[in-house]
Amino acid sequence: MSTGKCSRCIGISLFSLSICAIVSNLLLYFPNGQVLEADRITDLVWFFHGILGAGILILLPAFMMLGAGGEGCCGNRCGMLLSVLFAVLGASGGVYCVIISSLGLINGPLCDIGDDVYIYPFRNSTFMDNYLFNRTTWSICKKPENIILWNVVLFSLLLAIGMLEAVLCVIQVINGLLGFMCGTCVRKRKTDVVGM
Repeated sequence: MSTGKCSRCIGISLFSLSICAIVSNLLLYFPNGQVLEADRITDLVWFFHGILGAGILILLPAFMMLGAGGEGCCGNRCGMLLSVLFAVLGASGGVYCVIISSLGLINGPLCDIGDDVYIYPFRNSTFMDNYLFNRTTWSICKKPENIILWNVVLFSLLLAIGMLEAVLCVIQVINGLLGFMCGTCVRKRKTDVVGM
């Protein structure tokens, strides 16, 4: 596979992953499908890790990679070099999403523990007492209903998306450097079969 085709495949993958990240981050604003006041939404959601980090910062390199992997054989070295720069930007967006998603999983959601008191009941727990490993503690959150499952699923999804995006962007850095140094395709040699 030529570096141009590889770039195009990575760009298509990053495009679909960034759309999934944006949708996942938007869903975190509506716990269990409910509209809540802004101060009752988990604070790490406001870091826009899925919208900005794994979304917009990935869409830019995805479009660049699609252009760099376009038609045109060995004259597309400038596009491949630009795709390397944008891939570094995309990798930083993916890492940002991984960091914030990890913190969201570790700290747990903001929830009502009764009497309309919204706190982070799991924020200062130790690793062994973490709510992720002790599902019986989930009953402490009364509202919004299923908030812990909602946050665990969406933050885990964003964590996985961010990791995939970062890995794909690092692959594109290597691919783009190869495409810049060697050209974006392999030329087929014509053989003359005269006299056989």
